[in-house]
Amino acid sequence: MSADTSALQSPSRHARSEPGPNCPRCPRLVAFRQSVRVAEPTWHNAPVATFGDPIARALIVGLAPGLRGANRTGRPFTGDFAGDLLYATLLEFGFAEGIYRASADDGLRLRDCAISNAVRCVPPQNKPTTQEIAACRPFLKATIEDRPELRVIVALGRVAHESVLRAAGMKLSSFAFAHGATHDLWWPEGAPVRLFDSYHCSRYNTNTGVLTPLMFREVFAAVRRRIDELG
Repeated sequence: MSADTSALQSPSRHARSEPGPNCPRCPRLVAFRQSVRVAEPTWHNAPVATFGDPIARALIVGLAPGLRGANRTGRPFTGDFAGDLLYATLLEFGFAEGIYRASADDGLRLRDCAISNAVRCVPPQNKPTTQEIAACRPFLKATIEDRPELRVIVALGRVAHESVLRAAGMKLSSFAFAHGATHDLWWPEGAPVRLFDSYHCSRYNTNTGVLTPLMFREVFAAVRRRIDELG
């Protein structure tokens, strides 16, 4: 199942799943966004929309846009180290096609896959607050609910893991986060979805050895097997 038109690679078709460019929900993030707009007026500097195939069976959920990555380029995980590892892995396992050049206009396309974030605006020091995560959760919930074909979610880090579970109305205590763990979820009024956990592919995690490229590839190899099993 892959997208055949450029329209399928555009931001989400569903307005309820994406905040507007001047979303006012989080005062701290609004103030930070405004300050970066002044300092870097050519950057995207707005909530970063979900990227990929809207009829994808796999959705990757990260934490939030990076200041000099997605906040600059306007595409999730594009323009920073985390994106280098993520997109290389997606290309390796057939979830992307083209060449990743760390630019939103590089022509890269996702296949049966989409990428989003628990928080759509860049937070100071890459650390959203609990209140900001909760304020943005309705957009994540809508992103998932508006994708009836969805069968797999990959959570990059504990915050993404917990935000997905809260969006599904499930108890966190029933689904412990651990790298490589899988959890079968039953989304309200939807088909079963398997949640795959991974440590976030940040430079910090890879530099400290918390996450190696091999560990990351093993998660996506399992995701590939799951998608292939579904036919």
